[in-house]
Amino acid sequence: MSAATSTAAVRPLTEADRERAAAVIAAAFGDEGSAIVDLWADVVARGLDRAQLVAVDGDEVVGHVGLSHGWLDARSELLDILVLSPLSVAPDRQRTGIGAALLAAAVEEAARLGAPVVVLEGDPGYYARHGWQPASSYGIEAPSPRIPRPAFQVVALPGHEPWMTGRVVYRDVWWEHDATGLRDPLLAQVEFNLPD
Repeated sequence: MSAATSTAAVRPLTEADRERAAAVIAAAFGDEGSAIVDLWADVVARGLDRAQLVAVDGDEVVGHVGLSHGWLDARSELLDILVLSPLSVAPDRQRTGIGAALLAAAVEEAARLGAPVVVLEGDPGYYARHGWQPASSYGIEAPSPRIPRPAFQVVALPGHEPWMTGRVVYRDVWWEHDATGLRDPLLAQVEFNLPD
């Protein structure tokens, strides 16, 4: 374990953290950073965020994760679920365990909030190492065919029951920011590299 990992603590975001957390999001997403900051600010402005956690090392914010509201369109009812996005770690602190700590804390918080599942779009190679599984293995469908199937992942929480299957429905903010799935040419490139 690196010194960075051993000294970073995860806790709920405070008002004093907001600007520093936005700076971490912007840096973590590189060229897309400002768009992700704007998207998350819009999620928060609409009251759709359910939790925000930060990783801190002393007074420095070195990571952030957000959970927001979504639905699962099950046969019998529309269920409230949580969407994990964005997950951000300061570039100079990546690959030190901070992302893993944020993920674990976010799953714990999602369970505390009573969500039956939490979903995300992301690299299956990374998230599978942290307990995430393909959503399809639970009968849960992505909100768009532009999300490569292996990339749409889920953690089932204590409130999950076998009948909770169906399509995930994102809130409008994700569509308005065109932040659902991938678009060509990146989508074609990712699909080409996926195993059959």
